[in-house]
Amino acid sequence: MPQITLHHTVAALRPLLVGALLTTALSACVSAPPVANTDPDFGRCSDAGLQWALGTVNDEPTVRRLKKESGAGLLNPIGPNTIVSRDIRQDRLRVFVDANNVITKVRCE
Repeated sequence: MPQITLHHTVAALRPLLVGALLTTALSACVSAPPVANTDPDFGRCSDAGLQWALGTVNDEPTVRRLKKESGAGLLNPIGPNTIVSRDIRQDRLRVFVDANNVITKVRCE
């Protein structure tokens, strides 16, 4: 009759221990489902009232204010040599800047 040692027991249980650890780790990644928003304009960009930014420097406080006031989910800074696609997204604000990092145009597109 073969003798079972502690080494054999640990070796046999190793896959179960690894599986238990992975299950525990992955369960921490599960998030709650998003709360449904009933506002029809939620996530929709509006560039009305953002003309105050024209001629200002494209810095972090300005970008934060533009994002907040526009309601945009995505803000794209566009430099003078940046190639842009023509796809339209209702949640994107594009901030066009010149070579001196001064805002020349803001548009939802």
